Amino acid sequence: MAARRWLCANFLELEDNAIVYGNNIDIYTTVETLLSLGIRGSRIHLVLLPPVPGVSSFLDSSVEKAAAMAMENAMVQIHRNCVLAQFNNGKQPDPLTSASFTTDAEPLHLQCGVFINLSNKGVDYDAFNSFNKSFLVFDGRLVINSSFRTTNSSIWAAGPLTKFSRRYYIDEWTHANFNSKEVGQDLAAMMLPLFDPTVEPAEAPPPETDRLVLLYKQAKIQGGKLPGGYHYLHVTKPSPTDLTGPKVKQLQDRAIVTGQPERGDYFCLHLDCYELVEALTCLSLKPLPVSNYLSLYMKHQQLLGQLLNCYQQGLIPDLYSFFTQSSCLAVFHDRFSDLEQELQQTLKLKDLCPPDQLKDEDSRAALRSSAVKYLSYNRNLLPMFACPGQL
Repeated sequence: MAARRWLCANFLELEDNAIVYGNNIDIYTTVETLLSLGIRGSRIHLVLLPPVPGVSSFLDSSVEKAAAMAMENAMVQIHRNCVLAQFNNGKQPDPLTSASFTTDAEPLHLQCGVFINLSNKGVDYDAFNSFNKSFLVFDGRLVINSSFRTTNSSIWAAGPLTKFSRRYYIDEWTHANFNSKEVGQDLAAMMLPLFDPTVEPAEAPPPETDRLVLLYKQAKIQGGKLPGGYHYLHVTKPSPTDLTGPKVKQLQDRAIVTGQPERGDYFCLHLDCYELVEALTCLSLKPLPVSNYLSLYMKHQQLLGQLLNCYQQGLIPDLYSFFTQSSCLAVFHDRFSDLEQELQQTLKLKDLCPPDQLKDEDSRAALRSSAVKYLSYNRNLLPMFACPGQL
């Protein structure tokens, strides 16, 4: 917000160029922001770093092509395979008037009034200086243990600014690769006893588990508004490698794709070997119901109206329309996760109690009963589902 105000107050009145430098999704959302502020595309220079093998701004190359085409249509100047060499021809960089880059051919020299560097997500100098003066261990990131504590037991930390101590031998396993909301919830749960005396502190873990870190299962989310007015959303499972890391090979017969990126109706959904929704990518000219689509993550395709079978039979020309059907609304309901937990607990109890010949029949009856109770309790919000005894 502060950067937007600065641009409006200082840059829009000038006729200088803006340089956006980097090679990740942030450069595309930044260009879209500049265009939305009324800056002509001809004044914007997008300078891309040389590509790293196996690394891309988007895991779906068709999305990247659509965004690049939209920028070309807006007359944005795109320069590829460039590395920043110097500012102001090596002279005093304040005020900034130009930037020079090395390329595969002749050096690139651009005049500019603003330079937006998105090439590397590092730690702010003021933050580093603060850590250093507080005698906290810093190793490229602020070092923490498995309980979110820094080397000062009174200071806690979490998020992409942190990394685990080297004694865990998991340098690639950082909070930056996981769902930030899930990480924050765990941190809040650990700190709650410090602020609420009515909450009993959790028992200290056994000493032998001190070198174990928490595992996270919620989806990793990437998205934003891209040039061309596209709304972009990518949801995938968390992993030790970052979203811009090497692509995971998807099974082609498990991919469900409708629409085209250029038309702004693209929806790509991947199922894992168990037919669970493992990843999805949306590129739309219309705003996305993000919370609904996040609910699809790790749902079985049969729960989504026999999604795979319907698609293979050619019955789903548009996934956006398919997920607006009333049959999907129960899954999108905010209490559906509570029903899932209840069903899982019911199945565990049934597995322990009845003999094998009665297990399946009892399990089906228990699941059916829980589903009916869920629909009956939420009848006011889910009136499209018929329940026993209701007309």
